[in-house]
Amino acid sequence: MNVTRYPEAPVYEAPNHFDMRCVRLQGREAGPAEQLWLGVSTLEPGGHTSLDGSPMEKHYVVLEGELTVVSELDGVRQEATLARLDSCRLAPGEKRQLINRSGRTASVLLAMPFSPPVPG
Repeated sequence: MNVTRYPEAPVYEAPNHFDMRCVRLQGREAGPAEQLWLGVSTLEPGGHTSLDGSPMEKHYVVLEGELTVVSELDGVRQEATLARLDSCRLAPGEKRQLINRSGRTASVLLAMPFSPPVPG
């Protein structure tokens, strides 16, 4: 078992993340993991990411506050506001942008595999 205490979770810098603090809970520098890693991002009011895609599937769960998720896949753009314990899944290649449009700090849990699945 690998336990990571939140106050001791390693901080990591993610490109195109603004007014955000990101920590790793499991995987990579936080400890051993074989298939996925977990992180928590805290977004200050106005904090956001750019609208970028990734070859990996991503799962988000809002832990505190409210977060707007913008996605774009095959030219179709969607937007949803997630409240505490709401979640969303983003497909491989689906662009995503996280935005804290509220006046309160928001935090979100991210679960993401290490690499895209091998076509079978």
